[in-house]
Amino acid sequence: MEAKGCPKEQIKQVFIDLSPAFIAGTGDNFPNAAITFDRFHVKKLLNNAMDEVRKSERKEHQDLKGHKYLFLKSNSKLTDKQKQERIKFITLYPVLGEAFRLKELFDDFWDFKEIEEATAFLSYWCDLVNQTSIQPFKKFTNTLKSHWSGIINFIKTGITNGILESINAKIQLAKKRARGFRNIKNLINMIYFIAGKLKFNCPLHST
Repeated sequence: MEAKGCPKEQIKQVFIDLSPAFIAGTGDNFPNAAITFDRFHVKKLLNNAMDEVRKSERKEHQDLKGHKYLFLKSNSKLTDKQKQERIKFITLYPVLGEAFRLKELFDDFWDFKEIEEATAFLSYWCDLVNQTSIQPFKKFTNTLKSHWSGIINFIKTGITNGILESINAKIQLAKKRARGFRNIKNLINMIYFIAGKLKFNCPLHST
């Protein structure tokens, strides 16, 4: 960046996941930047906690085996039959039901527009978790508290790396289809081809 004439002091916002290395690197290299933590990485950690609860319950209730995504996917991605199965499980098994209710409630956080309201909601949500005995969720709340300002900062900045994730998915698919590239130059050329929005104004038919 500095080689392109952009001093590091000019960077005001950095968007990263919760990796300690990324956090330390940001502090060392961008002294004036505020951190916003990746919404989807936070949700992934919460989903991991939800699945830990399901696995724990599965030890006593074998009918939960094979239903991992039943509690992770949104309603729009479930069939009517799957929705009914989920209702059955969260009704039969109270701990699982409470964990699922908390997971769904947490999604309301991302819709807040005011910092004060978002902060109050997140504190309220953490208090709800601490009133339960659901250890994976308590571990998740500890993570929230350790990264509080960067998570709250999402409400202020609204920045996301969704575009980068989409481009990366295209690159990974190209690598998989090619089963590897002979050299880095070929890979770079392919990246430009699939993600560079290049326009090839070639005639579609002979004249």
